[in-house]
Amino acid sequence: MESSVATPPPSPPPPPAPQKPSKDAVEGSATWQLSDRIGLAICWALGLLFCAIAVAIVVYLLIQGLTYLKPSMLVTPATSGFSQSQTGGFSDALIGTLIVGTMGIAIALPVGVGIAIWLVEYGRPTALARITESTIEAIAGIPSIVLALFGTVIFSSTALGFLSRTSEGVVFGRSFFAAATMLSLVALPLVVASTREGLNAIPQHVREASYAVGKTKIATTRRILLPAARPQVATGAMLGLGRIIGDTAIIVVLLGATQNFAPVGGAFPLNYLRGAGTTLTNFVYEASPTGNLNQPQKAYAAAFVLLLMVLALNAAVDVVHRRARKVGTWSS
Repeated sequence: MESSVATPPPSPPPPPAPQKPSKDAVEGSATWQLSDRIGLAICWALGLLFCAIAVAIVVYLLIQGLTYLKPSMLVTPATSGFSQSQTGGFSDALIGTLIVGTMGIAIALPVGVGIAIWLVEYGRPTALARITESTIEAIAGIPSIVLALFGTVIFSSTALGFLSRTSEGVVFGRSFFAAATMLSLVALPLVVASTREGLNAIPQHVREASYAVGKTKIATTRRILLPAARPQVATGAMLGLGRIIGDTAIIVVLLGATQNFAPVGGAFPLNYLRGAGTTLTNFVYEASPTGNLNQPQKAYAAAFVLLLMVLALNAAVDVVHRRARKVGTWSS
């Protein structure tokens, strides 16, 4: 008898290779209606106009700043004199900007990250979460001069007299503490929004996998979610810092219109932080042609230094985003 050999079943055909979409399938602007073409042209024109304005500002301040900026201005405080060459520099304003920026972001960053974590990971009770979201949005839209007046009411109270200069029971309410606290509200919405974006980008199965191995919600947030959202947290911090060092109204009202440090009694550094001072924005405001000092050359020099600080922060934000894209993104 002949042995029967089972023939193997035919192998399934290989899946078809994915075809790239044809360029002809993409609708070109040549087939658009006239109104659509006009709208596209307007969008291009507005984009180019915005870029031209930004470039003009940067180039103009670059030329003026390099013309009038001298290294001695960065290390010399402002003094009284009859000409611009006799009035010193703006070292106090530069140091004051660094102090206000550091103190303001030191307040806004942990508070903003905490609020963002609570809104994304907890959000209970729901009514309170909605009120918190509305409050953050309202703070983002409040003019800084309103925040400055509100800060004046708060820090001029007797209960907070230890944070500023007092005289015969009168609390002046002007200090680095007062200015930094109110400036932190300017940066808070940016920190919250950026941190929420980073947390929402993490898929839910990442959290579920952490819960499955016995991690609590707090441990998951601290060890997994926050490290994963670190680029967005850093972005919010740098954007908020840029808003802080660029504000003028709060500085003038809560820090004082002086061009030098005005420390009060006490040990260093509390004597400086409780006293009045200045920043680069205040110096530019006062030294402009319409200001009290009328020192336009030094105003351009200080504005150039402030512009360099803002551009450096923007460049840092771009670097953070590029490194985050190299590491990879979450996929659901």
